[in-house]
Amino acid sequence: MPRRALDNPIVLAVLGLLVEQPMHPYHMLSELRKRSDSHAAAMTRGTLYNTVAAMTGAGWVAAEGQERAGNRPERTVYGLTPAGRTELVRRLDSHIRNPEREFSAFLGAVSYLGALGPDGAIAALAERGERLRRRTEDDEKRLADALAGGVPRLYVIEAEYALGQARAELAWIGSVADDIRTGALPWPATTAPADTATAPGTTAPAERTEKKETKA
Repeated sequence: MPRRALDNPIVLAVLGLLVEQPMHPYHMLSELRKRSDSHAAAMTRGTLYNTVAAMTGAGWVAAEGQERAGNRPERTVYGLTPAGRTELVRRLDSHIRNPEREFSAFLGAVSYLGALGPDGAIAALAERGERLRRRTEDDEKRLADALAGGVPRLYVIEAEYALGQARAELAWIGSVADDIRTGALPWPATTAPADTATAPGTTAPAERTEKKETKA
């Protein structure tokens, strides 16, 4: 199994799950998808099984038996080994201590915000802000319900962090949109070639090039 399988971000998530109880991979997949939107969007059954195989080879998890549900085939249940617990603590400590630059699709898109033109940028930011606001309100309610139901705060601390990020993004989106409206964030004056078609509210591709050259 390639070493890079052990560099997959889901390794940490699987190690964390197995601290709670031994599981078979199908159960792991279901839990990870339920607990994380990013895992739900990106994780496949094949990726998880390959990762578990690599973790088994590394000695971090070990088969503990078979489990059968109804007429379904038997599934191998895996548990955390002492070496796996040590690796979990090492990774947790490293990730918490060291801030890493994480690239997101939104960050990549914002770098080309100028291509939308002032009106297009304001409209796009406003819609994102509204969708993020609604999602944040839902997440706040779910967190409040969990805490009111007796779930220890430490068990949902990642939800607090995600809400903090969402609130910061909402504030930034509103600030940038306001700066565009007031002219505090000026748009470079560019002229599109006569044969270049641009969508309403967008700027010409030349502006994209100019922006990148300016950054360089």
